[in-house]
Amino acid sequence: MAININANAPAPKERVNLLGMPRPALAAFFAELGERPYRAEQVMNWFYRAGVDDFHAMTDIAKPLRTKLSAISEFRAPPLMAEQRARDGVVKWLADIGPGRAVETVLIPDATGKRQTLCISSQVGCALDCSFCATGKQGWNGNLNRAEIVGQALQAQRYAAARGGAISNIVFMGMGEPLLNFDAAMDAADVFMDDLAFGISKRRVTVSTAGVVPRIYDLAGRSEASLAVSLHAADDAKRDVLVPINRKYPIAELLAACRHYLRASGPRRIVTFEYTLIAGVNDSADDARDLARLLANLRCKINLIPFNPFPGDAFGYRRPAETTVARFQKLLWDAGFAAMRRTTRGDSIDAACGQLTGSFADRTRRRARHAARLGSLAQEVAA
Repeated sequence: MAININANAPAPKERVNLLGMPRPALAAFFAELGERPYRAEQVMNWFYRAGVDDFHAMTDIAKPLRTKLSAISEFRAPPLMAEQRARDGVVKWLADIGPGRAVETVLIPDATGKRQTLCISSQVGCALDCSFCATGKQGWNGNLNRAEIVGQALQAQRYAAARGGAISNIVFMGMGEPLLNFDAAMDAADVFMDDLAFGISKRRVTVSTAGVVPRIYDLAGRSEASLAVSLHAADDAKRDVLVPINRKYPIAELLAACRHYLRASGPRRIVTFEYTLIAGVNDSADDARDLARLLANLRCKINLIPFNPFPGDAFGYRRPAETTVARFQKLLWDAGFAAMRRTTRGDSIDAACGQLTGSFADRTRRRARHAARLGSLAQEVAA
């Protein structure tokens, strides 16, 4: 039978993806439909708390509205491409977010299984090119939208629930710089902290930045999420190499923004400083003393992260000896700091800190530059 196609007919509208939409935005969506704002709470409760994504099954909503919602909206998370499980219980997922683009998410349970930390990605790759991070060597290919960010947590939440657990912490420490994808990251953080969604404490949702100073000021007025700063050096000369954004926003400006965040967030808040220890680069006793002087009188804690090697490291960085890490930590303790050593987890599946790479085409052409650098180094060694 022949099918008549009207070439002038309007294309069907794409359904609105409600996944990751914060409660005020969802209430506004229902207001546009002529519905009361409380419909947002009903739908959030059904989807996030009861795990129901079929509008027809949401029985406390009027049938005509259920039919309309099914026609114009949906909850759609990015599909998974792969799952890997490490011997130490860490799980890594690769999510498909479009042709040729994929991002990684890591779930890290503690030894008891009661505390499960989820490390999520906010961008496809990263534009900041930190010298010790595999993600930065991949280049950058765009931002994730809020559904693609929250979808990562949704997958992990279902995985944990099926095993009798729950996500206790969410950290924006996967691929990308969340403060360069500010609106989507903040919306996702709102959903993570909403009692009708993930219900995670504001002190357990952490946004990490390499030092995008203007956005730290914006964060202080926009979100109750906690702040972590990837510091990695106590002086500008070293940090310029390790974290190149320091050339634009040097340490003094960065710490001024952190102090503003602390004033705006109240006396009980702290800033977490992430410090990757690299043998012979920033792990000496003098480095520890310089760090203590730099952060004096600042409400903070320090996470020490022994460097995790990755293929294609053009700098030849090495992991420090355990005795070096212990000495560095003790010097910070003696100076009165809460300094925690982060245990390396998931390195058998390249899921440890600084090892995430995903899959995508590099818009920055950084992969080609690093490949050329490695080739040059190989020639120097051969000579």
